Amino acid sequence: MKAFVLALAALWAGAAFAQAPAATGTAQATRMQNLAILLDLTGNQPAQVQAILEDEHQQMKQAFESARAAGTRPDFQQMHALHQQFEQDTITKLSSVLNATQMKKFQALLQMRRGERFHHGPPPGAAPDSAAAPPAGK
Repeated sequence: MKAFVLALAALWAGAAFAQAPAATGTAQATRMQNLAILLDLTGNQPAQVQAILEDEHQQMKQAFESARAAGTRPDFQQMHALHQQFEQDTITKLSSVLNATQMKKFQALLQMRRGERFHHGPPPGAAPDSAAAPPAGK
């Protein structure tokens, strides 16, 4: 069951955070439905989460358009800091809507999106892959 949930999360994360043009209509609704399922959203949580995520998207878009209009090109450090600020603001807003379990799931999806698990080794406290399986000859 856990493998199924992780596989579903990976598929959703790939689709939701792909570097594609902004989602329209049905695609955006499907992504939100998938997120609602993955986070076990209930009641009016889906609408609240959608509003928060759309707000983050609008803020990022406005920041990008402002930089473009000013004719400046921020460096990687500036863009990374700005992205982290928007992400932290979103997490703060979501923490008032989601319970602790839902927040853990959301943050796991963010880590998958960032690729931290694959680029920076195992999470803190986890045994390295070599310790998980003994050598074949023993």
